[in-house]
Amino acid sequence: METLGSLADGFVIALTWQNLLLALLGCFLGTMMGALPGLGPSNGVAILIPLAFTLGLGATPALILLTSVYYGAMYGGRISSILLNIPGDEPAMMTCLDGYPMAKAGRAGEALALSGIASFVGAFLATWGLILLAPQLVKIALLFGPAEYFALFTLAFATLGGVASTNQAKTAIAAALGIGLATVGVDTQTGVPRFTFGEVHLYDGIDFLVAIVGLFALSEVFLFLEHRHGDADAAGHKVSVGRMMPSWSLIKYCTPTMLRTSFLGFIAGVLPGAGASLGSFISYTMEKKLVDKDGTFGTGDPRGVAAPEAGNNAAAGGALVPMLALGVPGSGTTAVLLAVLLALNITPGPLLFTQQPDVVWGLIAALFIANFMLLAMNIPMIGLFTRVLLIPPRILMPIVAMVSFVGIYGISGSSFDLLVMIGFGVMGWILRKLDIPLVPIILGTLLGNSMENNLRRAITIDNGNWWTLVDSPLSLTLWALAIIGFVLPIIFGRVLKARMKHMKRDEEGSTID
Repeated sequence: METLGSLADGFVIALTWQNLLLALLGCFLGTMMGALPGLGPSNGVAILIPLAFTLGLGATPALILLTSVYYGAMYGGRISSILLNIPGDEPAMMTCLDGYPMAKAGRAGEALALSGIASFVGAFLATWGLILLAPQLVKIALLFGPAEYFALFTLAFATLGGVASTNQAKTAIAAALGIGLATVGVDTQTGVPRFTFGEVHLYDGIDFLVAIVGLFALSEVFLFLEHRHGDADAAGHKVSVGRMMPSWSLIKYCTPTMLRTSFLGFIAGVLPGAGASLGSFISYTMEKKLVDKDGTFGTGDPRGVAAPEAGNNAAAGGALVPMLALGVPGSGTTAVLLAVLLALNITPGPLLFTQQPDVVWGLIAALFIANFMLLAMNIPMIGLFTRVLLIPPRILMPIVAMVSFVGIYGISGSSFDLLVMIGFGVMGWILRKLDIPLVPIILGTLLGNSMENNLRRAITIDNGNWWTLVDSPLSLTLWALAIIGFVLPIIFGRVLKARMKHMKRDEEGSTID
């Protein structure tokens, strides 16, 4: 009853006109960004961070705007997957397998509407999972000391690659780079400047919002300039959507699939570092093994559209659980949201639910509202969202760059930060060319200081005894999970990579056909 009372208080906060309009704006912009191939939720949220701060929004309104963008981008990723066989982001890749064949068969409207309904079911159930699970994790988190938190941060970094990682070594390099960037600035304990090279602007460290916008938004601009300047023009042909609403019998037929894959996706999302890509992959493969008796998956089976969409949207909601309850993001986008919380002087973790319940429950209530907005928006406005695919990069990319520069300057008023942002943009462009992931860098920059402080605190409390890091059953469990999470992808990575390559070849083959 206490939880329901807190949720009711959250709806009082979320149902103000300002917050409703921000949720609607976030859903609309997020869906459009999700529909554009390559942007995805991480980039979408990163691009709009400057807007949230420029508008001078408080903590709760800013989070409502950005989480609505997050959920909207998860919805929108399916549009280009179904219509063009080009995933809007990684989690939407599995939707191509059956969504595009449905579109070629003249059932694009049905596929889009069904995927929207599946996305709603996955996100709705995941939000209830967030309500039920996060407070329980908070109770466990109160048992954590400095040694346990250090082990928890290690677990987050160890599992960053996920079971579908392309290269664990590159993930480790990126995490180490992020932790190294976190050491820039004046040491809070000794007062000694570290890696500042005499530059006064670096004494306070590197602003992670500047790093995020540079790594994600500007690097995307550079990649478009290098490779994709003609892609949107080439792909932007008029698409016939067809029937806009699936029959009730088809929805009923796919409902068991949506429920099962929502549960799988939520579990995958709660795991630190796994995220929506794993939720989508597991949901599709498990559902195929369970119900595909006639071999119809991959040929336009509606269940093959519902499964990955319910799974990846449930994973998006599940990823918020460890971020809010433990301060450890469960995905790349929640790592970006974690940076926003820290920039707003809000520390996620077990005390967040007691010290700032209005922020938490206002956000959770807004997630429910955003889900219904997205469901109502995505079916009648499918035709409008498909036109987003016609926007050429020569128009889109200058807008992204303008929002990035104006937003960051509006936050800090420092031209030095603009230069740092450009530097991070170039670094992100180079790293993406080398196939080195950017999320571990962001996570390292965000958690590096906390990890270092907890390590120092644990060692100091036990008079320099390093064995204190493995001195409790909870810390031992976390260390064991960290080792397993790092080793398993190395062992099973080849099998999964082979499957992913095979699926990608199938997609390319269907595109040629």
